[in-house]
Amino acid sequence: MSAQTGAAFDTPGTGYFVPLPTLIQEFKLKLITPAVDVEKKTLARANINRPALQLAGFFDFFDANRLQIIGMVEHTFLSRLEDTLRREKVQRIFQEEIPAVIVCRGLEIFPEMLEFAEKFDVPVLQTDSTTTDFISEVIRWMKVQLAPRTTMHGCLLDIYGVGTLIVGESGIGKSETALELIKRGHRFIADDAVEVRRVSAETLIGSCPANIRYFLELRGIGIIDIMQMFGVQSIKPTQAIELLIRLEAWSPNRVYDRVGTPEEFTEILGNKVNSHSIPIRPGRPLAMICEAAAINHRQKKMGYNAAEALTDRVMNKPAGSLKIHDHY
Repeated sequence: MSAQTGAAFDTPGTGYFVPLPTLIQEFKLKLITPAVDVEKKTLARANINRPALQLAGFFDFFDANRLQIIGMVEHTFLSRLEDTLRREKVQRIFQEEIPAVIVCRGLEIFPEMLEFAEKFDVPVLQTDSTTTDFISEVIRWMKVQLAPRTTMHGCLLDIYGVGTLIVGESGIGKSETALELIKRGHRFIADDAVEVRRVSAETLIGSCPANIRYFLELRGIGIIDIMQMFGVQSIKPTQAIELLIRLEAWSPNRVYDRVGTPEEFTEILGNKVNSHSIPIRPGRPLAMICEAAAINHRQKKMGYNAAEALTDRVMNKPAGSLKIHDHY
């Protein structure tokens, strides 16, 4: 089962970008300057800028690649300037080849903005949202769209609220385990190609390429549609990845962890993810093992570590107090 990531790149070395029309559609922005062609405009920065300092004349460290947001503070400052001075301030901003200017709160668009928008080919957009709310939502959305990403071979599921990525060699049983977990009521995100995005130093978001979304491959049967077979309650578009389970063939020469200390981690895009290596042998209930791993991970997040609790109990018991009772 193959997949295309559909990743968009701008000029080599500058990373991912978002087409400006996509932003306009996502946030229902009003285009005030229809004469400016927005179709070829792109955004390559997740952060934005409120140009209060720039309107005051300070352009040191100014990043012209960011969206420029005009809120109540900037708008009030401009409205109190004389026409000639306001014209100079607006021109100075627009000539920096900024990607776009967005005016929040439905505030009035100054004539100078329209003039220099057309002159310097800078779109002017408008939203009725408050400045703070709009900025928060745009940054959150842009960080996902522009996040560093990679595609991993595996299955991603939501098991008891824990995003669990199941990986292993081809044919090891990842899809079969995923199918059993779906039958047990857990939600399916991706099979075969899991697109992982690093949206922050703490968070990895997993999803599936659109062309194979909600399909699962079973050797000997073929492709099945999870949403059609099990219903919408069985699928989920995205999930934060918190746990990685690596399925591997049982080796008699390897010593497997039987306590859980110290914890094992796998690095993905620079982020560390808790992981477990599960040896495969006939008869092992892999779905139940994955459920146990997810529950154990949730317990650790809530402050309880069974391995540490056992170690503490053993180490703090007086000598000779631990007895094994034969009940048979």
